[in-house]
Amino acid sequence: MWKPRLNAVLGSLVVTFGFWLFWGELPLELAVAMALGIGAFLAWQGTTVAIVWAWATLLLGMESLAWPVVTMVRIRMASAEPTEQEMGTILTAVLFGLFSSIFWLTFSYGIFKRLGNLGQESRPE
Repeated sequence: MWKPRLNAVLGSLVVTFGFWLFWGELPLELAVAMALGIGAFLAWQGTTVAIVWAWATLLLGMESLAWPVVTMVRIRMASAEPTEQEMGTILTAVLFGLFSSIFWLTFSYGIFKRLGNLGQESRPE
């Protein structure tokens, strides 16, 4: 029973670190609160190690999908017309954000689908 909880802690650290990378200047108190909240959610949902990482990769995919949107909003709020450097930042966020979100969401979908198929195979007919 300790393995899913240990993986929930590790998963919450990974998701919090990903959020910190995406957000940039995350205050320590908010990072700790996020790690505890995500860890509690993963421990609550995760009865197995696979379920914990399926949820963790789903959260990473949603973070990656939100990264380009947040970058565009930040730049738009900072100035009326973005500079060339800011346009490059937006392009980088869109390309890497979409690529990584597709990867993590597909990975999560695969884990959830595999868990669903395992549940169907183990049922007696």
